[in-house]
Amino acid sequence: MRYLVKVTRKGQVTIPKSLRDALRIREGDIVEVTLENGRVVLSKPGIPEPGDPVGLDEYRRLLEELEAVRKRWR
Repeated sequence: MRYLVKVTRKGQVTIPKSLRDALRIREGDIVEVTLENGRVVLSKPGIPEPGDPVGLDEYRRLLEELEAVRKRWR
């Protein structure tokens, strides 16, 4: 799939609905943005849904990842 999207004056873009549906991206979800070989790549990290069981190590890893994201936002 290939789409052309417009960048707003605030640097925002809209992810087309068919892509949001394919990746199961909903309002409030975290999306990872990376730069690979001159291309911007959006992906949905493998974060469990609320209520999904995870082990203690995975839980700690997720907390560390969440804190890193929070620090970048500040």
